[in-house]
Amino acid sequence: MFAVLFEQTADGQRYIDWLLSGLGWTLALAFFGWWIAFAIGIVVGIGRTVQNRAIAALARLYVEIFRNIPVLAQMFLWYFVLPEILPVTLGNAIKQIPPPWGSFVPALLCLGLYTAARIAEQVRAGIEALPRGQTEAASALGLTAYLTYRHIIVPQALRLIVPSLTSEVMGIYKNTSVALTIGLMELTAQARQISEATFQTFTAFGAATLIYLALALIAYQGMALIDRAVRIPGTGRAEDAIEPSLADDVGQAGSLPSGMEVVK
Repeated sequence: MFAVLFEQTADGQRYIDWLLSGLGWTLALAFFGWWIAFAIGIVVGIGRTVQNRAIAALARLYVEIFRNIPVLAQMFLWYFVLPEILPVTLGNAIKQIPPPWGSFVPALLCLGLYTAARIAEQVRAGIEALPRGQTEAASALGLTAYLTYRHIIVPQALRLIVPSLTSEVMGIYKNTSVALTIGLMELTAQARQISEATFQTFTAFGAATLIYLALALIAYQGMALIDRAVRIPGTGRAEDAIEPSLADDVGQAGSLPSGMEVVK
């Protein structure tokens, strides 16, 4: 079924080379977009929980804007609208960026800022899930708000939200396909190009689907490993947190003191 992918194209390449080229752009877009999103998401998520009302309002405004506008509309805004509203010299310089970078940079900014808004809500939820007593204890010890967030609150919150961040990691890989609308030849765009060149639509998009599935599974397994490595003791599966029963202790010790019985 996939034999057509190994046939030569008009320029002497193979169709599978087109897919691999698209995969490279997809990986680059997802990787760098994720780190932009993670850095901004942490800052905005913290801003959502601080006592300063102005900072909290700005952080919420960011989240509401970027999270509630469809990613496709944001992609068009970054690519078509931004150069027009900037000063003429800067706008023309952006328009003259050679391909594929002229499409890659707007797509990177779009995905990074969009995903950052989603991560910010995850960070906020992780911070609010922590007991308030930890903040109060840090204040009693004389720690400033900055030191409290840096050394106590944020490290714990990030460890708590690793499972929920898994969907964001997988999501940014899938959202890279939107970049084809502004001319970036990522994986989906290359699959469409193969389909148009060979008329083997099922083969082209079937191969792309399998690659996306493999990326999702790799991301899931990687995040699962990270979760197990950084998991806070007592916050894992319920069976991991169950203390040995009294009956188990009796079985190991051999007997109970007189007058005590194990109730089953």
